[in-house]
Amino acid sequence: MQHKVIDTKDVVIRFAGDSGDGMQLTGTLFADASALYGNEISTFPDYPAEIRAPHGTVSGVSGFEVHIGSGEVTTPGDFCDVLVAMNPAALKANAKWAKPTASIIVDTDTFDEQGLQRAGFATLDPATELHIEDRNIIYSPITTLTKESLKDSGLDAKSIVRSKNMFTLGMCFFMFNRPLEYTYAYLNKKFSKKPHLIEPNKKVLFDGYNYASNIHAIANTYTIAPAKQEKGTYRNINGNQATAWGLIAAAQKSGLQLFCGSYPITPATAILEELAIHKSLNVKTMQAEDEIAGICTAIGAAYAGDFAVTSTSGPGLSLKSEALGLAMITELPLVVIDVQRSGPSTGIPTKTEQTDLDQALYGRNGECPVCVVAAHSPSHCFDAAFTASKLALEHMMPVVLLSEGFIANGSEPWNIPSMTDYPAINPPFIKECEGQFKPFERDCKTLVRKWAVPGIKGLEHRVGGLEKNPAGVISSDPDNHEMMVGLRADKIARVAESLPELKVIGDNNGDVLVVGWGGTFGHLYSAVNILFAEGKKVGLAHFDFINPLPKNTEEIFSYFKKIIVCELNSGQFADYLRAKLPQFKYLQYNKVQGQPFIVKELVDAVNNIQ
Repeated sequence: MQHKVIDTKDVVIRFAGDSGDGMQLTGTLFADASALYGNEISTFPDYPAEIRAPHGTVSGVSGFEVHIGSGEVTTPGDFCDVLVAMNPAALKANAKWAKPTASIIVDTDTFDEQGLQRAGFATLDPATELHIEDRNIIYSPITTLTKESLKDSGLDAKSIVRSKNMFTLGMCFFMFNRPLEYTYAYLNKKFSKKPHLIEPNKKVLFDGYNYASNIHAIANTYTIAPAKQEKGTYRNINGNQATAWGLIAAAQKSGLQLFCGSYPITPATAILEELAIHKSLNVKTMQAEDEIAGICTAIGAAYAGDFAVTSTSGPGLSLKSEALGLAMITELPLVVIDVQRSGPSTGIPTKTEQTDLDQALYGRNGECPVCVVAAHSPSHCFDAAFTASKLALEHMMPVVLLSEGFIANGSEPWNIPSMTDYPAINPPFIKECEGQFKPFERDCKTLVRKWAVPGIKGLEHRVGGLEKNPAGVISSDPDNHEMMVGLRADKIARVAESLPELKVIGDNNGDVLVVGWGGTFGHLYSAVNILFAEGKKVGLAHFDFINPLPKNTEEIFSYFKKIIVCELNSGQFADYLRAKLPQFKYLQYNKVQGQPFIVKELVDAVNNIQ
């Protein structure tokens, strides 16, 4: 069979195996090597929801999809060009995502009768049962070959078998002409304290590469040229890491110590972990005993004059709701990060959704509005966290930053910005006061109160959950209560004056406006580009700011005949828009499956509008 090297613009690879097969590491190393090579990338780690599902079962399959390209890449891809299935369960769970032209690499050592039965196959012919016999299936005894590669390594049998992911990675590096040097450097660093593991991992990686170059089953290999990117220094970054760094950048720009009080919860834990690394940047972290303690310690830090943060996911946001009301009525700056996951209750904790919007907007007792901001991609999490921090600190209020499991765990190249391009953050501190200090006396334009740090003579005051008058005196006067409720709401509404205007991608006016928010941006952007190329008069309005909405929202909506709101819930943002701008009719396209959108389904949804 003649070998061909094919130039292609982009390719999607999906690695899948048991939760102990190292698929997350394999996918990450392939993505990192591609990013360092200069490709645009987008990744989608897909973790099993059970902590340790039964070995070899579909519920225990762990996946990692990576989309690499020589041009713009905005999604991890709908369907894959190459599927790596380390066991029958991985094949059964992921065969539906393989394109008709896809190559499928399987470890034949795991496709025995017991493995097939455990995965739920009714026959001993999984390809026919899954109707994928027309795909290019590469049958390789990967476990056996890994054992042969490392038989003289000195490693124990369990460690040798666990190295089969590196053998598979070597095969994929050959198929897509990825250089090995980047991964060699990673191994040198990763195992610097365990040097006896460096050479075995390098050897099995190289042997996988060499094996793939010598078997006839891989007829074609592919090259994806580096992307043409703006000048700068790039790195691969995931959303949780970008969020943490955005918070640190805001702390530096404000000149304040960053305090994060949080309780670990999937998929937000990595934010707390990343912040804990950076004590040298004046960051303090506290792993609290529960969600309530996490936010309460942060509120205490805000009262003391620190930049306060707490991170969580949907169930944790529920527990924080009472204390969030306390932060709102005391008008203390606080950033609450909610990395959304499938619910309700524990739900499917490793899967993504946008189902916490109503909770972020309304999930508190009393009249208790808070500012709500949403991140739309892994790298945008940096800017979203910085902006949320600036709003909280300068407007003296809690801000909820909504992220999602999809963008929190996913990664993409990030052009590392210069901090000189970011604005200063100027909290409204007060150092002295003539006469009696009134803690809820406000700026006449922004309605922002002053921030008095305890311990300054003459600025003694009380804050707390009981209603107060502008002088800070506890009051149950009905007129005062109504006034204070109105002032707190109006303060948030006036934030719109400082927000960037909403921009439309595609046509500025036309037949259909596609509306989205948060992590659906990449899929909606791709869908609108396809529709635009087909000649449709369609635009995309994607919201990073939800409460308040950008001040030109009504104007933008008026330019289009029809509006369709696409979100990964049952219609929460659509309902919010109906309440805020009831003069427009809102169509909906919703998905609540714990999975991101597929670009084709979005294109079909718009094309099917009557």
